[in-house]
Amino acid sequence: MTLIALLPFNTASDPYRSSCTSLSPPFPEPSRRFMSASLKDRLQNDVKDAMRARAKQTLGTLRLIMAELKRREVDERIELSDQDVLLILEKMVKQRRDSLSQYLAADRQDLADQEQFELDLIAQYLPEPLSDEAVLTLIEEAIEAAGAREMSKMGQVMGWVKDRAQGRADMAKVGQLVKAQLSQG
Repeated sequence: MTLIALLPFNTASDPYRSSCTSLSPPFPEPSRRFMSASLKDRLQNDVKDAMRARAKQTLGTLRLIMAELKRREVDERIELSDQDVLLILEKMVKQRRDSLSQYLAADRQDLADQEQFELDLIAQYLPEPLSDEAVLTLIEEAIEAAGAREMSKMGQVMGWVKDRAQGRADMAKVGQLVKAQLSQG
């Protein structure tokens, strides 16, 4: 049995491949490969760590996250960026909050505890949330930047705020605050 190593080759030093200048190495250069770990890479490493630690509950939650990321990649045939991963994590947090409130209303503490655990674990991968004052400051800056004084400009203001607060603020609350600010002005 013959094993073939797939290593990047240098066409300049290999006389047999010097005519194959259009071929690129089979994988990226090391400088690009070992840059800072993406959020997805961090999640994959944490799955491995949870397996080693035999932390079933953590492993189950991390696998749910990874399954959702994989589903999105396969469905849309894309490679997820950190921004895409953050959007998915935000959606999962919102789902967990809704489920948690329903479980508490139905007096199902066991299910509520599981949802709270998942919520806390997912929140560890989100950026530090903005304070209420910081959100209000962003909204005021957005209103000034868009020159918005009426409700018809709410979409522009929300777009501006969303670019700067995505993953760090609850956009439903931000929408309510923007609406309140524009109705006053």
